[in-house]
Amino acid sequence: MERWKGRVALVTGASVGIGAAVARALVQHGMKVVGCARNVDKIEKLAAECQSAGYNGTLIPYKCDLSCEEDILSMFSAIKTLHQGVDVCINNAGLAHNEPLLSGKTDSWRNMIDVNVLALSICTREAYQSMKERNVDDGHIININSMGGHRMVPSADEHFYCATKYAVTALTEGLRQELREAKTHIRATCISPGIVETEFAFRHHNSDPEKAAAVYESIKCLKAQDIASAVTYILGAPPHVQIGDVQMRPVEQMS
Repeated sequence: MERWKGRVALVTGASVGIGAAVARALVQHGMKVVGCARNVDKIEKLAAECQSAGYNGTLIPYKCDLSCEEDILSMFSAIKTLHQGVDVCINNAGLAHNEPLLSGKTDSWRNMIDVNVLALSICTREAYQSMKERNVDDGHIININSMGGHRMVPSADEHFYCATKYAVTALTEGLRQELREAKTHIRATCISPGIVETEFAFRHHNSDPEKAAAVYESIKCLKAQDIASAVTYILGAPPHVQIGDVQMRPVEQMS
């Protein structure tokens, strides 16, 4: 991680859970981290904690609605003006709604596509263009995917969400191929966790908190820090090493 000190990383969905853990880890390793979310109160609190802890890097909160392309483009413009550009892009933001294929609401499906697929793709494009403009040849784009992007879970509530994560799997491989065609050494990686103990289940099952709690009580789950450790491992790999997809499950997870 030494070579990343002082360089700029964008972490989407940095207010809670995996995003917050990743942002903290990168700041701890001396990076300048732009953490974005629709509400930056928690990111501002995390930035103060990082400063108090004496970490070498800096966390810069940025308010951005990732379902709005104008917001994303404005954010990249601000990063260019204030911090030259992005060297690492961590596409972490994602969401799920309980909307089965046979009865789901179109608006909820569209919201999942907007955040899980389109926002990730827009951030990827803009991050690459930022690197290209500055002749950055060793940047890295990491997509926080899901085991749901590799197998379909037997639950109607999850099927459309899994479809968006299958898209992330395909997009990451497509990105890797395009980067090779562009004769660049920028790397692309997917991290696909199983069950991680965050606020995700409580948002997903917002009408049934007992069901959400049961998800995390059934087994010893992964922690957000486990995913953050995977991010730093990937970034710390030698420049000639391409780590394509890290699949992570709790040992006790069956599916």
